[in-house]
Amino acid sequence: MNDKYEIMYILRPDLSDEQASESIEKYRTIIETNGATDIEIQQRGKRRLAYLIGKNRDGIYVQVNYTGSGKEIAPLERAMRLSEDVIRYLSLKLDPPKKAAKAAAAALALAESEQV
Repeated sequence: MNDKYEIMYILRPDLSDEQASESIEKYRTIIETNGATDIEIQQRGKRRLAYLIGKNRDGIYVQVNYTGSGKEIAPLERAMRLSEDVIRYLSLKLDPPKKAAKAAAAALALAESEQV
């Protein structure tokens, strides 16, 4: 069964554009070789972090959305954990639209019943 996943990671701010592109392509290849499809990569650019991570005040944000079985996550996170270029990462499994809409409707019904 294929589900939708999203991975957001932050690269060190001192990387050149070429080094950042190489890192992004490296992680794209890892995802692709493990069977992911519909890979969409959005480079969000350099932004200020909410707090210091190591000695970094800024970071280059990258968002990757793809469809896969979930077996892509472990090799990708291992590569990011071992890399000095990645300062943070987060992997999420996205809820299908029907499931998310159903949960929102249930929360709304609960809120309305508490107001009565």
